[in-house]
Amino acid sequence: MKRDLYLKSPYLNSAGSLGYDPARYMRQPGALALGAFITNPISLRPRAPAAHPAILDYSGGFLFHNGLPNPGLDSVLKHYTRKWRDSPLPVIVHLMADRPEETARMVRRLETIENVMAIELSFAPGLPADLVRYTLEMALGELPILLNLPTEQILALGPPMLQLGATALSLAAPRGALFQNEELLSGRMFGPGLFPKTLEVVLAATRLGLVVIGATGIYSLENAQDLLRAGALAVQFDSILWNPGFGFSTP
Repeated sequence: MKRDLYLKSPYLNSAGSLGYDPARYMRQPGALALGAFITNPISLRPRAPAAHPAILDYSGGFLFHNGLPNPGLDSVLKHYTRKWRDSPLPVIVHLMADRPEETARMVRRLETIENVMAIELSFAPGLPADLVRYTLEMALGELPILLNLPTEQILALGPPMLQLGATALSLAAPRGALFQNEELLSGRMFGPGLFPKTLEVVLAATRLGLVVIGATGIYSLENAQDLLRAGALAVQFDSILWNPGFGFSTP
């Protein structure tokens, strides 16, 4: 039987912003009152960091090049299953969904873990729409599925994916490239300069009747409220959560 997506508040963290342990963030003074906790991205096998990880500033934000390192699903479950079970926040596990069969195997394992409320799937850049669709079909089961899609794919891929069975869509961090010492590095983009584009996409998506979670460029509670007024189901904060005390005034 498929479970429901329930959020204690419309505020979430983005994958990659807070690690794997909800309690570690909740112990911080002034921690934002989250409706659920989203883990760092997880692959089936351990994944090494990029050869030259870097944070590169640009006007309005920064580019993060790290290769999405993680210890792999087995290691994450070994160290965090009990922490997820004991967390007062429901957990949304973010999976890197590059291979449909492997993604399905990961989802089936997570269906057995107490307090895992949903799965968020992200995809390699440029993955064909047919492969995204097949991956979703393979992943559908007991847990609600959130599809983490680039802004340029939300409006085109969103309607058929929701019809197929996805519960909601979330906005993936856009990608860009910058030079560092004559080496061209690509990575995910963050920063308040992205917010106008995020708001535009959320408005367009909700006018189409899509269930969308706003993300990227949200650096204030006012930004979050603007997205909720535009019709977003929830919002995901990313690097602003690294600022101690952000969200102190929230209930």
